[in-house]
Amino acid sequence: MWWTCRTFLVLLTGLLALSFSPQADSAAVLSSQDGAKEPPGPLRRVFMKEADASDFFRRRSRRAVKSPDELSAEQRQIQAADERRREFHEEKRNEFESFAEEEDDEQNERTRESTEQWREFHYDGMDPPYEYNRHTN
Repeated sequence: MWWTCRTFLVLLTGLLALSFSPQADSAAVLSSQDGAKEPPGPLRRVFMKEADASDFFRRRSRRAVKSPDELSAEQRQIQAADERRREFHEEKRNEFESFAEEEDDEQNERTRESTEQWREFHYDGMDPPYEYNRHTN
């Protein structure tokens, strides 16, 4: 418990020392009545008067109606993004279909080869081979 009191007193002393120091006044922000002037040079283009800024934000609020040019530009961007997404998914689908077709062909080939091997192994010579029967019919 004694350490919390000591910590509190140290922090309170530091706060008082900072508040009475002369550097604290230099960090204060000047109010608008303290002789606000136009900023010089390129800063003049960055900052604008308070009335102009409020008009700007009032005109361009979230609920402001957009111009037809803005609406058409947004629609073109949305349509272009949709087209790119559609082409991407179509390309992926085509890649998957070709992969699945190749896999199916390989599986059919393996099945055919194993069936041929089974027939050759189990052929007893009594009947003509399967291929011979198939071609004579």
